Amino acid sequence: MSIQLVTKPLGQLLLEKKLISKQHLNKALKLQKKEKGLLGQILLRLKYVSEEDIVVSLATQFGYSYLPVANYKIAPEVIKLIPKDIAYRYYMIPVNKINKILTVAMLDPSNKLAIENIEQITECKVQVFVSTSADIEKAIKRYYGSFEEKNV
Repeated sequence: MSIQLVTKPLGQLLLEKKLISKQHLNKALKLQKKEKGLLGQILLRLKYVSEEDIVVSLATQFGYSYLPVANYKIAPEVIKLIPKDIAYRYYMIPVNKINKILTVAMLDPSNKLAIENIEQITECKVQVFVSTSADIEKAIKRYYGSFEEKNV
């Protein structure tokens, strides 16, 4: 699977999708210049967009596919492939395994070290999708429990 980068800035993508207005973008850009923060975080804080809007747009921008994992039913044998501490460390959840290809959803799909580590642990080629932090957190807690809980 080849990754095609979209060279448009996040604000332009959100404008084209009609998720924000030009006025919203200008206000957020002024705040960004003043506060030196990430545009997506500023737009979220101003409540102009949802986390899903940002994640889907960033996924498009960097050539990844979006996968909303919160309500997926993941097989126990797939969950067992990734230790709990790895799932929490990389904020990722294994979703499916077909032959030697493991599908995972991550908050940061550009984390090459995480992908290499997962491939080493599982002896599988990793196919990465992007999901929201809320969806990943919900899935991790559902399948692994909170980080403080001991594995049985």
